[in-house]
Amino acid sequence: MQPDTTTAQEPSAARGAVAVIANRRGELLLHLRDDIAGIAWPDCWSLLGGGADSGETPLGAIVRELAEEAALTVADLAELFEIRDVHGSGQVITFFSGSWDGDETQLPLAEGVKLQFFAPEHLRILTIPPFIRDGINRYLAARPA
Repeated sequence: MQPDTTTAQEPSAARGAVAVIANRRGELLLHLRDDIAGIAWPDCWSLLGGGADSGETPLGAIVRELAEEAALTVADLAELFEIRDVHGSGQVITFFSGSWDGDETQLPLAEGVKLQFFAPEHLRILTIPPFIRDGINRYLAARPA
């Protein structure tokens, strides 16, 4: 698993991927990150994902990260857009979307504190990294009503 560090040695080469996962009610799956030194965005709500290994594609990275972090397989992953995490890891992050309707409390979380589905209208009160919030807002603005 690629560590999340607060600085990147070569920001232009560093890549990562995250997934906006929605259930049939339109709620989004968020991941409460650990509150430990040395990781990007400690104690924040974020999307599942992480850094790409050397030579790994963004799709390969998100499939691996979902499996490693939560034993989660999302069959309908679709690439959306890229955003650079300028205030955290420095990575260019590829956003994916997908759907999953299981019970998030039953997923075996390998890192972080918790997984939870949230209705979009409740996201404003959560501490979410700015680039993740921007990506979620872009996803919500583009999805069909």
